[in-house]
Amino acid sequence: MVALTAGEAARRPRLEDVASDVGVSPATVSMVLRGVAGPSAATRERVLAAASRLGYRPDRAASVLASRRSRLIGVMLDIRNTFHAQLVEDVHDAAERHGYDLVLSTVTRGRDEQQAVETLLDSRCEALMLFGSETSAERLAALDRQLPVVVVGRPVPSAGVDVIRAADDEGVGQAVDHLIGLGHRHIAYVDGGPGEIAGLRSRGFRDAMRRHGLGAGLVVIGGGHTEESGAAAAQTLLDSDQRPTAVVMFNDRSAMGLVDTLTRAGLAIPGSISVVGYDDSPLARLAHIDLTTVSQNPGQLTEHAVAALIERLDNGRIGHREVVVRPRLVVRRTTGPPPR
Repeated sequence: MVALTAGEAARRPRLEDVASDVGVSPATVSMVLRGVAGPSAATRERVLAAASRLGYRPDRAASVLASRRSRLIGVMLDIRNTFHAQLVEDVHDAAERHGYDLVLSTVTRGRDEQQAVETLLDSRCEALMLFGSETSAERLAALDRQLPVVVVGRPVPSAGVDVIRAADDEGVGQAVDHLIGLGHRHIAYVDGGPGEIAGLRSRGFRDAMRRHGLGAGLVVIGGGHTEESGAAAAQTLLDSDQRPTAVVMFNDRSAMGLVDTLTRAGLAIPGSISVVGYDDSPLARLAHIDLTTVSQNPGQLTEHAVAALIERLDNGRIGHREVVVRPRLVVRRTTGPPPR
């Protein structure tokens, strides 16, 4: 083994250092680290051991300059949305299988979508994946003229932008069908405010209620995306003279706020009122919550989203694609028959 001098130890280990340590050429080390066939099993073992011992890491910046490709997919997400976090985990696995890595940029209370996207563009990402984007169709189309863009979670009436989303109207319809099957007739919906996603889910509720002959007494309560909006909706229900026996919520986060407020007020769930969320987020699966909810089948969403970008980046596909994934009702503890 060749010992490194003090000066060599102070700098970042290079591919040549690994080659010198093992006594092979830099080309052989490169082949081993890239998984290319050729070097023997014994050589591979020695190279990998030396790379680990020396702390060698490939220089991504140098690779980018050499290939003129970053192989980076930029992902924009809302840091407050646990469903987005779940999607990122799945996207990372799918992208890695195709030899791509992710750069994440978040939307927060003080950081809007435009800032998040600009960070991704500055990071030399080859494509963008936007979760729950509220950017206008015109702006998305302009972005897509710069690089491939896929929007996950909402419809976009604009050519050139790939869209991967769940059939949200159908998902809410499944929730209504489930409650009707349990015997409920007085069902309220707490909406998600403005936006295409909220509009689709609200329409799904109205259509399902009408389909069951219950369109005359539709109850839709203004809501939002957060626990606070769910708590406010719960207070509206508590103050109502004609409380419904079941509630369908825009998402799991708002459902958490509603369940917490109703429980603190002494209502049993589902004994006094049944609750259905939307997203099947990790919070919904907690044992003490066990929320009946609608899954958007995130695994399918992310597989389609990554595949759409790979087809454009590696295979040269052009044109707009929209994939609509069928959601799935997940029945847990927060729904039951209506109270007598």
